[in-house]
Amino acid sequence: MPGTLFIVTAPSGAGKTTLVRGLLQRDARVQLSISYTTRAPRAGEQDGREYHFVDVPTFRALRDRGEFLEWAEVHGNYYATSRVWLREQIAAGRDTLLEIDWQGAQQVRKAFPEAVGVFILPPSMDELESRLRGRGTDSDEVISRRLLGARGEMRHVAEFDYVIINNEIDEALDDLVAVVRAARLRYPNQNQRHPEYFDFLEQD
Repeated sequence: MPGTLFIVTAPSGAGKTTLVRGLLQRDARVQLSISYTTRAPRAGEQDGREYHFVDVPTFRALRDRGEFLEWAEVHGNYYATSRVWLREQIAAGRDTLLEIDWQGAQQVRKAFPEAVGVFILPPSMDELESRLRGRGTDSDEVISRRLLGARGEMRHVAEFDYVIINNEIDEALDDLVAVVRAARLRYPNQNQRHPEYFDFLEQD
């Protein structure tokens, strides 16, 4: 049975990374797709774990060879998803989660129309600014740029199947876990998981 592809998108600072990390801890059947990026690693990040960190010439060479399913430039850095690896994981029955921006989500949905899209929103723009400043990793200029782009990103929320407002982290995590469980209960998935049951129902 093929796996399910989950797409999780959010403006920077909405809590996407924390929620995805919590989901992976609570559901061992979901694995994270590791994207390529040209941005520098943050404190504690490792190459091949959070991202494949590459320089711009390497990224462009991979892109030009058609290695990427989707790629986008976000806040001055490139991000991309490996096409071959993702298809192999889904075909092998592994539920796989992509953390990507709305532009990448649009491209992925064209190749995987059955993918489940989840958009995570902050409770307010004021709270979003507070969270970005609380990180202590970005300059005022970077924070201003992220806030300016956040509203535009959030306008694409209607393109997604599910919307989670991350006001309280534990409740938002429960919601994300519920989305994953519900997706596994869709008829096509259940039909492939229990074919003998549904074959019986179709008998005269």
